[in-house]
Amino acid sequence: MIHPPVLLVIAHGSRDPRHAATVHALVRRVRALRPGVRVETGFLDFNVPSVQGVLESLAVQGVRNVVALPLLLTRAFHAKTDIPAVLAQAPARLRIRQAEVLGPSPLLLSALERRLYEAGLTPADKSSTGVVLASAGSSDPEASAVIADIAREWRHTGWCAVRPAFASASLPRTQDAVRELRALGCARVAVAPYVLAPGFLPDRIARGAADADVLADVLGPAPEVARVVLERYEAARVPALRAASA
Repeated sequence: MIHPPVLLVIAHGSRDPRHAATVHALVRRVRALRPGVRVETGFLDFNVPSVQGVLESLAVQGVRNVVALPLLLTRAFHAKTDIPAVLAQAPARLRIRQAEVLGPSPLLLSALERRLYEAGLTPADKSSTGVVLASAGSSDPEASAVIADIAREWRHTGWCAVRPAFASASLPRTQDAVRELRALGCARVAVAPYVLAPGFLPDRIARGAADADVLADVLGPAPEVARVVLERYEAARVPALRAASA
């Protein structure tokens, strides 16, 4: 019998304890959705267990196949460089496939809307509400372009306007996007953090939303996010199983 590959969720890590707590809550939801799959969590920095530590433990336990899933919304430095470097140092007995990052995905847009409605908006408010899609930001132009594309796509679902914003590396900042939407004449302005867990940069987004009417929560353990995690796992596990049976 060939067991399904272990799903190793790789999170960035943070000194902020809310970050790890949110990651663990998301992983619990993923486990609940797919009880037949073993799901582990490893952190790149600040938190334990480390990715390397989890991989070494899995090898000792006799695990052969692992799908390593970056808990990231865009393909930037961590997905392109940091995570491959860590995986390259894994025990040789492990067969590891790196899954794609979570975004972009229509499910993540649904999660963003879920958070906005939880913060007080209703579907009837869409046509009169401007939304700031506020991400952490990256120096990688590919990642920034993806955020701009998501904002354009989201605008076509009925919002008055959608503007991207970044907490670091790129411009505009959240507060500047809020002012721009006010100037456009939107009846209300909402800020939707396109981030997975609380921390330093999400707090900066929240400060930038001081003049907005609505500030949504981070995506966190939204059911749509858990479903995207499993979609990425399934896309990566099929080649891993073929390799195992070869």
